[in-house]
Amino acid sequence: MEIRNIAIIAHVDHGKTTITDAILRQTGMVSDEGISMDSNALEKERGITIYSKNTSIFYKDTKINIVDTPGHADFGSEVERVLRSIDSVILVVDAQEGPMPQTRFVLKKSLELGLKPIVVLNKIDKPAAQPEIAKEQVFELFLDLGASDEQLEFTTVYAIGREGIAKMNLDDDSKDLMPLLDTILKEVAPAKSDTTVPFRMQPFSLGYDNFLGRLAIGRVYEGKVKSGDVIIKKPNGEVRKGKIIKIQTFKGLVKEDVSEAIAGDIVMVAGLPDIFIGETICENEDQQPLPAIKVDEPTISLNFMVNDSPFAGREGKFVTNKQIRERLEKELEVNVGLRIDFSSDSYKVYGRGELHIAVLLENMRREGFEIQVSQPQVIIKEEDGKKLEPFEEVTADVPEALSGSVIEKIGKRQGIMTEMKQKNGQTRLVFEAPTRGILGYRSQFIVDTKGEGIFSSRFLEFRPYVGEIKKRNVGSMISMIGGKALGFSLANLQERGVLYIGAGTEVYEGMVIGNVSKGEDMSVNPIKGKQLTNMRASGTDDAIQLVPPTKLDIEKGMELMAEDEYLEVTPQSVRLRKQYLTENDRIRAKRKK
Repeated sequence: MEIRNIAIIAHVDHGKTTITDAILRQTGMVSDEGISMDSNALEKERGITIYSKNTSIFYKDTKINIVDTPGHADFGSEVERVLRSIDSVILVVDAQEGPMPQTRFVLKKSLELGLKPIVVLNKIDKPAAQPEIAKEQVFELFLDLGASDEQLEFTTVYAIGREGIAKMNLDDDSKDLMPLLDTILKEVAPAKSDTTVPFRMQPFSLGYDNFLGRLAIGRVYEGKVKSGDVIIKKPNGEVRKGKIIKIQTFKGLVKEDVSEAIAGDIVMVAGLPDIFIGETICENEDQQPLPAIKVDEPTISLNFMVNDSPFAGREGKFVTNKQIRERLEKELEVNVGLRIDFSSDSYKVYGRGELHIAVLLENMRREGFEIQVSQPQVIIKEEDGKKLEPFEEVTADVPEALSGSVIEKIGKRQGIMTEMKQKNGQTRLVFEAPTRGILGYRSQFIVDTKGEGIFSSRFLEFRPYVGEIKKRNVGSMISMIGGKALGFSLANLQERGVLYIGAGTEVYEGMVIGNVSKGEDMSVNPIKGKQLTNMRASGTDDAIQLVPPTKLDIEKGMELMAEDEYLEVTPQSVRLRKQYLTENDRIRAKRKK
């Protein structure tokens, strides 16, 4: 049986997972409508893919291994390592939006590896879809990225992922995705299955099973894999021994046990407890290790530490330094884009972006951890005595009437506009801005565009440092006392700014309960009740009207926090607090500075 290996790549929300799910249903690999590739609880809630996943289908006597990848720039490391183990990519592009920043990022990686993509223009049923224009834009993008003549002759398939139809020409009749599967069989070369040479494979992802322990998922490049003794080689040539105890292949969304697998297939092997992504598993010591998997470097860092607030230990099961350390060490095994410095009591975590870190924090709190994190900081590099900082390309699609405030805000954050296009009452703005300026801007962007804007960014490069950026124009509203917040007090405070808590919420001294529109920090008493006397006066018995508070989640907290604050994350709550809880300590710390 021939094997074809493909990955589906695209910008976030252009329809990768929807198309993969439809292919699985139409080839009879899953029977239940509700089953999806996005199986993780966080993925279902957010509607985005976070972890790359494997599946396979059988079509016309051919096994097609499909890897569904994330579309978010923060999870770029998931895409980079997958591309090494496949033979072609399906690039999905929204027929209305055209190529977006992440389309560019994933396409660039695949073209550099010499892969020839198949382009799928999805969502052609949208009222504002312009498939022919989108096709032109994709072609221009290929040219921009230096595609070879062969890569420029890509095949285009038109699709409506939600309805599960694909066609080769816009006016064709179609009722399923078979035209896309036929194109894959025609365009993608069968995987090389040379079984005469010794066995070599390279894991691009890791899994975990309670009975089997650590699982390595990778492509068998040469030979046959069987249970038994193997050699594991690091890219630098270091060698150690291991033993494979079980081999599984993918069939739809289930895994099948097999006694052996041949070159070209993507398999999961168990029995290697210390295997890492990018290492080579082979038969004998004189075989060359496969080239290392390179991952883009992190752009932001923040400190993870033990939660030491007055409410510490109330909700979490795992609260000690040792437990946090063990959890972070485990995360490093699977999360390639992450780096952690364990040299001090608080752990410095380096990641690809706020979402990358927020997903890790969200997973930890669901497992029962309590942690405190500091404000995310951009990584500044020194080269030849010059300070360098990361820059991003930002693309914002906003309603025409609202583009002014977006241009003004990003301009204040040292962003420079490089392109502005108008189409169907929408304006597409492209900026090059320092990551420092963009950190914490997303929630502001949602407010400025009344929730109608689309904001995405991708890492460009390190450029000379641009100096101070004034971003924060609000101060913090700090509780000066502990207790239960009362509606009477909050009604007066809500006129000063935005509250993060509602009536009846427990607070402690030094907790940030809101922000102040005037830019200075302000200590307040949220638990003050109404003075009761037996004098009556008109107007004192008016009903209190409270504005609903702004609920803090991890991402919002990371965007709103100031430099002298911590974000406290526990299984049920997310709170902002000052690093120094009492007013006197804060004044002392300021003087020392």
